[in-house]
Amino acid sequence: MSSQLGTQPSLLRLRHWAFVILGGVAIALLPWTAYLSITLPSEHQSAHWDVVWPGLDVGIALAVAATVIGLVRLSVHLPVFASIAGTLLVCDAWFDTLTSRPGSELAWAALEALVAELPLAAFCFWIAVDAEAVAVARRFVKASRPPGRREATG
Repeated sequence: MSSQLGTQPSLLRLRHWAFVILGGVAIALLPWTAYLSITLPSEHQSAHWDVVWPGLDVGIALAVAATVIGLVRLSVHLPVFASIAGTLLVCDAWFDTLTSRPGSELAWAALEALVAELPLAAFCFWIAVDAEAVAVARRFVKASRPPGRREATG
C-alpha cells in the first residue's frame, strides 16, 4: 500500500534530498544574483554573437518540433517537450528585448515578444499542464473518423 502512495522509504529519501539540494541552490542564487547585478558591466561585446542567436532559434525550432511530434504520437514525454519549448521562448523574448538597442530595435523586440513569443510560450505551458486532456481529445478525434479514412501524412 505504501508504494502506491509514493511513500516508499527510498522515494521519501530522494524527495528529501531533492528538496534540500534544490532549496539550497535557490537560496544560494539570491546573493549570487545580487553580486552579479552589482559587479557585471552594463555592456559586453561577445565574440560569438552571430552563433548565439541562430543557435537559440535552432533550439526553439527543435523543441517546438518535438512538441508537435509529441502531440501527434500522444507521447508520454509531451509535457517535457512543451515545457522546454515554452521556456526557450520566454528566454528568447527576455534576451531579445534586453539586448536590443533603444528605439525601433527595442520596439520590434518588444512587439515580437508580446505578439508571438510569450503567447506561444503560454500555449506550450498550457499543453504541458493539460497534456493528458489534449491526448484524450486527440484520441477522440482520431476515433471519430469514418472507417477507412486515414490521417493525412506530410
